[in-house]
Amino acid sequence: MQALNSLQRYSPQMLGLLRIVTALIFIAHGTQKLIGFPVAPASGLPAAFTLFWFGAILETFGGLLMLVGFLTRPVAFILAGEMAYAYWMMHAPRSFYPVMNGGDAAILYCFIFLYLFVAGAGAWGVDSRSKA
Repeated sequence: MQALNSLQRYSPQMLGLLRIVTALIFIAHGTQKLIGFPVAPASGLPAAFTLFWFGAILETFGGLLMLVGFLTRPVAFILAGEMAYAYWMMHAPRSFYPVMNGGDAAILYCFIFLYLFVAGAGAWGVDSRSKA
């Protein structure tokens, strides 16, 4: 049990890794909708200034801020809200069960961003450097 407890010292690095990997995948969701990269969505790119377009902006630029760990807490709070909204407005009406409505990722993103809102950037973030 002592060996497992000693892993606690790596918490800041694992938190930073969680933030970075989440941000990279989240950015890909945004760029897909915004510029069709790596592949355009089946429904096509959203028109400018529509709800989906604003979502793509949040995902792309909010994801970039999360990637570098700048303004982590406020950005994570906004992105958690975006994902909660996406789940309840887009996925939940299709079915009660996330595995059936395709909302698994939205739920996971929402709770990861809520965790980052509370925990902060972790290691390797701009926000982490300002504490020193």
